[in-house]
Amino acid sequence: MGEPNTAAQPSQEFEKVLANSSTEVASFDTHEKTPLQKLQHFLHSSPAAVPLIVLVLSLIGFGAILGGKFFSAFSMTLILQQVAIVGIVGAAQTLVVLTAGIDLSVGAIMVLSSVVMGQFAFRYGLPPTLSVLCGFGIGALCGYINGTLVARMKLPPFIVTLGMWQIVLASNFLYSANETIRSQDIAANAPILQFFGQSIRFGNAVFTYGVIVMVLLVCVLWYVLNRTAWGRHVYAVGDDPDAAELAGVDVKRMLVIVYTLSGLICALAGWALIGRIGSVSPTAGQFANIESITAVVIGGISLFGGRGSILGMLFGALIVGVFSLGLRLMGTDPQWTYLLIGLLIIIAVAVDQWIRKVAA
Repeated sequence: MGEPNTAAQPSQEFEKVLANSSTEVASFDTHEKTPLQKLQHFLHSSPAAVPLIVLVLSLIGFGAILGGKFFSAFSMTLILQQVAIVGIVGAAQTLVVLTAGIDLSVGAIMVLSSVVMGQFAFRYGLPPTLSVLCGFGIGALCGYINGTLVARMKLPPFIVTLGMWQIVLASNFLYSANETIRSQDIAANAPILQFFGQSIRFGNAVFTYGVIVMVLLVCVLWYVLNRTAWGRHVYAVGDDPDAAELAGVDVKRMLVIVYTLSGLICALAGWALIGRIGSVSPTAGQFANIESITAVVIGGISLFGGRGSILGMLFGALIVGVFSLGLRLMGTDPQWTYLLIGLLIIIAVAVDQWIRKVAA
């Protein structure tokens, strides 16, 4: 006598529901992506690609129009010299923007730091090296205050840094009495302040130490942001602070560190600014905050945080430099430069919104 076939009949009530259900294995949608979708995914995974393409096309375009006058070693390195300060301040701005913040005070902190370096050396007679360190201290302090107000008091970064911009700008003029320390006096008594204005030559190519430190800074920050846990935490805070907090990231501490580091980098830019213009001027670099945001936006770094590459910021700064020099060599009205850069900013934000749909 055979065993009853119990496997063919459901033995429990809930198993009856599954008797006629599908037995196919779950599968993912594998339809072929369109070329436009592939491009969208590529740009999402390579945020520096768009500004790099624009940079190459702008170089080719101006090179075709101007020929050897534009494509010369001197002109190419001149572009680097012109964007060195913006590149350094842009690195500070990049760190803040990656955390979904914005820093409108970077330019003012840069100038105040440079003024402190000069005034401490000439008004108080401190050793120039110590004066430079004091300038870095002021930059870090301003950044720390910004970070504390944003992280601990939950104030909007835009409002905090807008207020800090006004406070630092006023403090700068009040403290310096709007006096400029002349280049000749610095060269005679505190030459270290002009260190980043020194240069090395390779034929007709001229590389100032300010250009070199900008490139080194961007390379170091690229490595830190892409190859270290700290860098991944920066992106995580900008992408979703609540999720980052649940993953064990101390978001408040992270924000304070980022803003403080931004202030330190601004102080470095202030030191480089002295080398660039030769003197200590409280009116120099007034538009550095706007120029740094321009480089960040054109560089493909999302203002919503969590996405972008610091290399893109450098490419964005170089794009502005290429347009400025190219249009100047063509003899056009300088206003065309601002018009085209304004268009690039709007287009860059629109492209960023389009790319972000991949992650939506």
